[in-house]
Amino acid sequence: MESLVRTCLAGAVNEPGSSDLSATLRRIERAAGALATASVARMDETLPWFRELPADQRSWVMLVAQAGARSLVQWLRQGGGTADSTQEVSDEVFATAPQALARSISLQQTVALIKVTIEVVEEQVSHLAAKGEEQQLREAVLRFSREIAFAAARVYARAAESRGSWDARLQALLVDALLRGDSPDVLASRAAALGWTDAPPVAVAVGRSPGGEVAAVLHTVYRQARRIGVEVIGGVHGDRLVIVLGGAADPVAATEKLLTAFGDGPVVVGPAVPSLDEVTDSARAALAGFRAAPAWPTAPRPVPVSYP
Repeated sequence: MESLVRTCLAGAVNEPGSSDLSATLRRIERAAGALATASVARMDETLPWFRELPADQRSWVMLVAQAGARSLVQWLRQGGGTADSTQEVSDEVFATAPQALARSISLQQTVALIKVTIEVVEEQVSHLAAKGEEQQLREAVLRFSREIAFAAARVYARAAESRGSWDARLQALLVDALLRGDSPDVLASRAAALGWTDAPPVAVAVGRSPGGEVAAVLHTVYRQARRIGVEVIGGVHGDRLVIVLGGAADPVAATEKLLTAFGDGPVVVGPAVPSLDEVTDSARAALAGFRAAPAWPTAPRPVPVSYP
């Protein structure tokens, strides 16, 4: 943290075209330790989640901070510190931390860390800058904080996209395993990787897929499931959309609220079972009912397998 404060501020006041700021630099160097201490203390004081971070994750934050210092120097050398600059901060500033950091610390939390550090520095600008140079120092630091926040957003967006693609593959594998009738251990392992909590009861709904991109189909399923407060795992298998529902007291009523995610035609809900261990029974019943549904053109939608 001390190296971040020292290098960031030193780089900020040495932007191209600036005057000799040696006096300001000396003040910054003398105050770097105190600024770092104040920044960490402010994080501990105002960000309860920061205090609870494990030691390894705190070290990842420090690694990113040190990389940020180097990035700031490069950014300023390329003209990023000038008011009309469009120079962006390289996303490589976050490459020093494991990808797991994006899962452990959210984008909102990362922005909060940046905000706290900048607030601490801003409070000390009048003491750090030589007479007449306060505004120059303040503006340079603020511009960099904005750019580093945008860089963080880009990194988190890519991480979310990559994680979404991986989750979609896992869900496809789980649905395949479910339709094959694989062992409960296989289903539980793949569901756990997707964050499934196995909230009872569990049931399977089967209907036509609306077509189009699989990711878009599943996004609709998850968005609607969040709105009604149920847990779902979905997959498109051929022309069928298969959804595993968890935690819905009435799976048929819950499926009715998800109907817009399905294509035309019947939607069949298998019987509720206590957990994912027994969900293959619900899946078999739902699939059998779906295959038989064309023989009942006036069937309700959705229709439970046990419908009289």
